[in-house]
Order: sequence, then structure tokens, then C-alpha cells
Amino acid sequence: MNLDFEKMNGLIPAIIQDNYTQKVLMLGFMNEEAYQKTLETGKVTFFSRTKNRLWTKGEESGNFLNVVDIKVDCDNDTLLIKANPVGPVCHTGADTCWGEENKQDIMFIKELQDFICKRYEEMPEGSYTTSLFKSGVNKMAQKVGEEAVEAVIEACNGTDERLIYEGADLIYHLIVLLTSKGYRIEDLARELKERHSSTWKRH
Repeated sequence: MNLDFEKMNGLIPAIIQDNYTQKVLMLGFMNEEAYQKTLETGKVTFFSRTKNRLWTKGEESGNFLNVVDIKVDCDNDTLLIKANPVGPVCHTGADTCWGEENKQDIMFIKELQDFICKRYEEMPEGSYTTSLFKSGVNKMAQKVGEEAVEAVIEACNGTDERLIYEGADLIYHLIVLLTSKGYRIEDLARELKERHSSTWKRH
């Protein structure tokens, strides 16, 4: 990246965004040294204008911001950093510096997808997900069918609590099956989005 630190006297703003919830967590400033340290350590480091020194977020509280991705804007003078926060971000104890709650449960599905993809790449012994991958497509597909039937049974003759439980099992096993075929849950989301369009036609 060819960053322009000159526009603001050696500093550039860095917007921090939660990698999964997409919530904007905070805004800080970096000089070139802080930026390099962020790259080297994988933890967001700012230049503190009040302390007049480098400041790694979480160095005192332990609430680090672990870097996932860094993007630069079109003018090369602002950073967008996607990170996984360890604990609340704001010094007040709030999740974000705007007092917002950093929760969006639907986004956990993306996190789960990433986790399952990692299991597929690494295949660690003793993992239930690994055992599913090793069982083959037919067994995985059969498991999806079984979980679907169990969800239907709970919907018709069971309890709401068990319906949610079995529905979660169904989604998990479906993600495993999709992953084994080279797809992700986002591919289903894309298909549903296309169907929602007024121009979509049934295949």
C-alpha cells in the first residue's frame, strides 16, 4: 500500500470494523510506525495524540483488536481495518465507541462457515466435523435428511425449543455438506437474493 501520511501531518485515520458483525467499532489515527507495527503484530496499534506515543489497543485492558484485513480508500489516506475484537472496544466498557451493542447473531453463521472451512482444510483428529467430511458425500447428505425430518417432527408434534435445536442441527450439517462440495452458505444467500428480485424466473 502506498499510503499518504502527509495530508494530516504524518497521521491517517483508521476505521475499525468488526469482521463478522460489520459494526464500526472505533476510529483512531496511525502514523507510519503504528501502521507497520499493526502489520507486524496483527494487533491494531494507533498513534495516541494525547499520550504522544504508539498505543496498541488492549495493551492495558487485554481487549485487543486482532487484524483480519486492511483496506485503503481511493485517496490512499484512510484505512478500513476489519478485526476480531477481544472484549469491549470503548474505554467506557461499551462494545463500540458509539455506545452500540456489537451483536448480530445472524452473522455468526458466517463465522461458523469459516470455522467449518478451516476444519475441512486441516482435518484435525477427534473433531466431529472432520468425521463428517471423512464419511463421504452420501453420509453427509443422509445426515442433512435426518436432521430435516427431525425438524419437521418437532414443528408438527414437538416443542418450539426442540424445533430451534433441530433446526440449528440442520443448518450446521447443511453447511458441512455445502463445504464438501466447494460451496458456502453465502451461495445459498446469493440464490435467495436473486429469487427476491422482480426479474427472477423459476428454473
